[in-house]
Amino acid sequence: MFDDFEEREDADYDPEPVYLDDRRAPAADTADEEIGPILDELVPKKGDPEKQWYVVHCYSGQENKVRHAIEQRIETMGMRDKIFDVIVPTEEEIEVKEGKRRTVERRVFPGYILVEMKMDEDSWYVVRNTPGVTGFVGMGNDPTPLRQEEVKQIMDRMSDEAPKVKVTFKVGQKVRIIDGPFNDFIGTVAALDADKSKVRVMVNFFGRDTPVELDFLEVEKV
Repeated sequence: MFDDFEEREDADYDPEPVYLDDRRAPAADTADEEIGPILDELVPKKGDPEKQWYVVHCYSGQENKVRHAIEQRIETMGMRDKIFDVIVPTEEEIEVKEGKRRTVERRVFPGYILVEMKMDEDSWYVVRNTPGVTGFVGMGNDPTPLRQEEVKQIMDRMSDEAPKVKVTFKVGQKVRIIDGPFNDFIGTVAALDADKSKVRVMVNFFGRDTPVELDFLEVEKV
């Protein structure tokens, strides 16, 4: 397709650039001013790099009390612009006791709470000197913020809609079947599948050990 192309030998040949809609390219000294706002719209906004989640150690069993105390200090000491959120990571759990099921709220990390804050001397002082707080998690006096993937994992775990089943038995232990055709049979746990919430129980049926696969909620520890 280039057979008829004849190279021009005129060294002074400098074709006039053609611009769409007859618009000229912005001058070098004004390009940044004109393109800057466009780039600002295209580039995703990042969160405040100083606003991070920290792990605070407190007395086990007093997590909610300490959280409430920190929230009160945030208000009374005017630290809402530096300390943004305080949570006690929890998840719902189903337990079977005496043949009855009930849903309970279980602390994911007993003895620890999470605080979202901008770390400086003032915010550190407010949290660290809250009654019940024993310190920040980190090296020495240098608190270590959680990584984004760690925060996401914790938040996803808290927002999981399907409650986990609390298992009180393990392989080799005796359990009682409390539901289904083998109701009230006693058997021995042969295997557990935590991902599927299933347990395989060996039940003596007509003089023979027979494996029965059941849901975690269908058995209880003897």
